[in-house]
Formats: sequence, C-alpha cells, structure tokens
Amino acid sequence: MTEGSVTSGSVRREASSEGAKVYPNARAALQGVVRDGISVMSGGFGLCGIPENLIKALAETGVKQLTCISNNAGVDEYGLGLLLKGHQIRKMIASYCGENREFARQILSGEVEIEFNPQGTLAERIRAGGAGIYGFYTRTGAGTQVAEGKETRLVDGETFVLEKGLRADLALVKAWKGDTEGNLIYRKTARNFNPVMATAGRVTVAEVEELVPAGALDANCIHTPGIFVHRIIQGEHYMKIIEKRTVRPRGPHGVVA
Repeated sequence: MTEGSVTSGSVRREASSEGAKVYPNARAALQGVVRDGISVMSGGFGLCGIPENLIKALAETGVKQLTCISNNAGVDEYGLGLLLKGHQIRKMIASYCGENREFARQILSGEVEIEFNPQGTLAERIRAGGAGIYGFYTRTGAGTQVAEGKETRLVDGETFVLEKGLRADLALVKAWKGDTEGNLIYRKTARNFNPVMATAGRVTVAEVEELVPAGALDANCIHTPGIFVHRIIQGEHYMKIIEKRTVRPRGPHGVVA
C-alpha cells in the first residue's frame, strides 16, 4: 500500500466535539494536511461527481510532486487538469487519459509518470486498501504490459496477477448530501469512486452540495459512514461540466431522429 506522510490523529481529535468536522471552505479544510510529495485520491468518474471546490483549493496551495490516484485526470482547465496545468503532479495512477490533451502531452514528454490500471482493478485496489487487504489476484491484465514487474501465479491452469491495495495520504470526495458528523449520501452516477476512496484516505475530506445537522439523514440511506470522514465542507458554485456531449439531430417537430 502507498506509504503515507500525513497522519490523521490530530484530525480525529479535532472531530471529537460536535460539529468540529465542519470547515468554512475548501481552503480551510486542507490546511495542515497538504504538503509536497503526498499521495491524493480524487473521487469522480470523468467529470461526474468530482470534488470541484477541493481540487481548486488544492491547486491554489501550490503543492508539488503529488501522486494522484483517480479514474482519470479531468480535462484541460478543469478537475485534476488544474493540477496538471500547474505541473503539480509527479505521478498519476489512473485507468485512462480521458479528454485531457495536456495529460497526454505530459505523459508522452515524460513530465509525469503514469501507472495505468484496468478500471475494475483500480476500483478494487482502492477498496482493498480501505479494507486493510494487502492485495488480491486477478486474471485481468495477465500476459499484457499491465502484468510487467508484478508477481503472477498459476491457478487451475490460468495466470493471475497480484495487485496491491491502494491507500493515500489524502482522499478528496464529493457527495450530494452530508451531515455535520461526516455521514455521506451520493446521488446516482456520482456514486462511483467516491465511496471506496473515502475509506482509503488516511485523511478524508468531503465536500457536499447540501449539509444538514447530525441525525437528519435516514441511516438506511447513508453510503459512507461518518467514521471515515475527518473534515467536511458545503461546496458552492458547482459547474458540473459534461466531459463530452454527444447528441443526435432532431427532426422538424423536435423528435430525436
């Protein structure tokens, strides 16, 4: 699992009193937990469900040499693309380049190190890390570049690849609704990498669209229990950009052709 340089003990002590997990804004929520060289998980899928405010605040801190773990690196000028623009990322652990031209350029020029993972493998590595599981064997990637340098094992005549669990010094996640104790509910497709990343951060900071008092959420609807969340903010000015819009032409009466 990824070695960490941020400890969450002080964060947990801060959260011992009522409402102490709540911070006024993204910049305040990152104070004391970011420094050069840390590993950062960032939730979302493409641009769906990304922690917009926290990513922007992280970019504004100017920290460098980050290892970022995310499904992709956003797009130019948005999401993790802000960190790439500032040359703040040393290494990306991701499943694809997406629509980010600058990400592709930095990979090809050797400016950023890349560790590609099959998407399901990436999700399971994060889940395993959060569950305290060292690693697991999977057939995905066996016999390809994905398996290079990794331990393999022959089981029932088939080759399996050992994939190690992932943790990060800092996990940034986005939820639809949360309470002051850090309990989170995700909405629809935004429930992607966010729940597993929330469990795998040594310090987890969440941003929500709606923040409610403790006890206001139906316990049966909570996706991430507050014990995993150390700090929480109510985000603002969400843009929710669509990564790539594809539409079909409409007929004369507005009917999709």
